[in-house]
Amino acid sequence: MSMMSAPPEELLVGLVSISDRASQGVYEDQGLPALKEWFTWALQSPWRMVTRLIPDQRPVIEATLQELVDREGCHLVLTTGGTGPAPRDVTPEATLAVADKVLPGFGEQMRAVSLQYVPTAILSRQVGAVRGKALILNLPGQPKAIKETLDGVFAAVPYCIDLIGGPYIETREEAIRAFRPKSAQRGKN
Repeated sequence: MSMMSAPPEELLVGLVSISDRASQGVYEDQGLPALKEWFTWALQSPWRMVTRLIPDQRPVIEATLQELVDREGCHLVLTTGGTGPAPRDVTPEATLAVADKVLPGFGEQMRAVSLQYVPTAILSRQVGAVRGKALILNLPGQPKAIKETLDGVFAAVPYCIDLIGGPYIETREEAIRAFRPKSAQRGKN
């Protein structure tokens, strides 16, 4: 019998682009391609994604988040769009409505990162929350801002997913270095 270790569990990432116009085909969605590109660049561990393109409607957003976590089994769900102050921006409300726990540090850090680039980041209402064994993060809508935000907060995501019962995620060191306490690191002495 060989002493091969089991293959690492695949990270299932739910990617949700929230836009009335893109979901109606008025223009091409840019959020999902930007997210896919970032994860392809940053993750070393096996992963796959489940994508949704939906309108800015709170019941639809809530149902989509519930479906991705409860039925699809996503470990990480990222939304893009709908986090500003406009009347149609309801992504944070929908996220909080389906959350078991709120992680305020994610919203604080996402805004802090974005404020380095644009003063209007102060208008963002992004939140981070846990539902079951999944982390849900609201990201901005623009591809450039999506990358900047993920670059600024993702170092904490793998350890968060460890703590809530998800798979062990390894990143490409040249892309982003995941931070874990020494006691939580695998394969490094």
